[in-house]
Amino acid sequence: MSGVWVFKNGVVRLVENPAAESLDGSRQSSNTRRKVLVHTPSNEVITSYAVLEHKLWSLGWERYYEDPSLLQFHKRSTVHLISLPKDFNKFKSIHMYDIVVKNRNVFE
Repeated sequence: MSGVWVFKNGVVRLVENPAAESLDGSRQSSNTRRKVLVHTPSNEVITSYAVLEHKLWSLGWERYYEDPSLLQFHKRSTVHLISLPKDFNKFKSIHMYDIVVKNRNVFE
């Protein structure tokens, strides 16, 4: 369990993400940092699917076009499949994690 323990008005509670929540309990959405996917060899932040597709292609990933609602990539030498939402704005940390796990030492 990680976070910060806050004591206020005789009550102790755990704030798991202190960057997103102030000590008084209010949300601070303007100060919340977004997670980003970084291509470690070039130290480049992935800002679009076009950039990501180019990086994955150079690693041997091929694009699948079977499901029009998803962007999917497959690597021939493995059974791995990367499925991403079509809209880059819906690209979340779980998708980043999937890419990092399947491409160790290339993304973080």
